[in-house]
Amino acid sequence: MAAEGVEEKGRRTKVMVAIDESECSRYALEWALHHLAEPLASSLPLLLFTVQPFNTLGYIPAAAAGYGSAHALAAVPPAPGLIKSLQEHQRKIALSLLESAEDLCATKGVVTEKITEVGDPKEAICEAVEKFKINLLIMGSHGRGALQRLLVC
Repeated sequence: MAAEGVEEKGRRTKVMVAIDESECSRYALEWALHHLAEPLASSLPLLLFTVQPFNTLGYIPAAAAGYGSAHALAAVPPAPGLIKSLQEHQRKIALSLLESAEDLCATKGVVTEKITEVGDPKEAICEAVEKFKINLLIMGSHGRGALQRLLVC
């Protein structure tokens, strides 16, 4: 049944797999390749999508920056070099995730297109679905129950 949705009534379905560093994400990609590999191999490229989270490092405690005691209340802005270093690190992680996913897809003969965005993952995934006119979104679950999702989101 899942494979029928990839090429329905002669129209080609755009499929996107949202990936991150979690095991659930890796499983979602493996599931897609197991259940949809044949239709995907003859379809549009599979979109591999990942999000680099915003660097929320606005101010850091003075003690963490090396100023004063551990109980210091003052906050100092992080050094521009630190922010740039963190952003570069996040970019490298995202590219590594995409390359690893692309390699896995290649073993099944599935052509991919890699996309990375910066922002809040929930918003970025929704925006990507609209922007790229995605018909089928595949993503892993974070494993939280309904109550935890309600409290955390």
